[in-house]
Amino acid sequence: MTVTANPRQAEAWNGPVGTHWATHQARYDAMLAGVNDALFGAAAVAPGDRVLDVGCGAGATTRIAARLAAPGHAVGVDISAPLLERARASTAAEGLANAAYECADAQVHRFPADGFDVVVSRGGVMFFEDHTAAFRNLARALRPGGRLAFVCPQPPGKHSEEARALGLFARLVGEEPGPEAVAARGAMASLSDPGRVREVLSGAGFCEVTVAPVSVEAVWGRDVADAVDFLLSRFPGRPLPAGRLAELEAALLPHASETGVRMRAGVWLVTAVRP
Repeated sequence: MTVTANPRQAEAWNGPVGTHWATHQARYDAMLAGVNDALFGAAAVAPGDRVLDVGCGAGATTRIAARLAAPGHAVGVDISAPLLERARASTAAEGLANAAYECADAQVHRFPADGFDVVVSRGGVMFFEDHTAAFRNLARALRPGGRLAFVCPQPPGKHSEEARALGLFARLVGEEPGPEAVAARGAMASLSDPGRVREVLSGAGFCEVTVAPVSVEAVWGRDVADAVDFLLSRFPGRPLPAGRLAELEAALLPHASETGVRMRAGVWLVTAVRP
């Protein structure tokens, strides 16, 4: 049973949004892989650690944590049943016995007190309804001296590569943002201000808070055609006329390389310690 403080997010991630992410798991993992080294470098997971992965999605980061922590273990928590189904299947296929998953909202879930040495999150913490309450709950789950490390988006800026390309795409498909889209955009910006991040974490009882900028390249597809297919899959039933399709392909072409269509993006790498 899913325990959640935010029914709107739970509905989205157990509906079309979660289904799309689960269907395109490999694409999303490739898109976000650029932050893994920075995240786990900051988390400093050591053999024997107990790791909690918040907003684990399809479990890519949970599996990384489990390998680093062995003979310790990693627990991934998420509100999306479709993504957790993929996470469990991938973990079983890779033969990882020290990774497990829970379907719950980390803001309110009763984790064992002092039950983890490290908490990590590749963006999932930005979806909390009440950030201070959520991080207070995570602090309770950490042992004294335990470490928190997560990444969250920087403000994109209207001139960033991703913002230009995605803004063009939205105009071409005639996107009219519904309640889910508006909520998602609000969540994406919820921790984009470093001052707010420090205020929230300090208010939740953390100390030694650091917020550092990290630049990554997000991979949107193997080539331009593949990237366009992926973008269009987010709006099924809304094909682009030939002229608009050519305009989108032209906008993505400067970002194409032998290693895929890559666009620069900025994230904050945040670390903190439970006293």
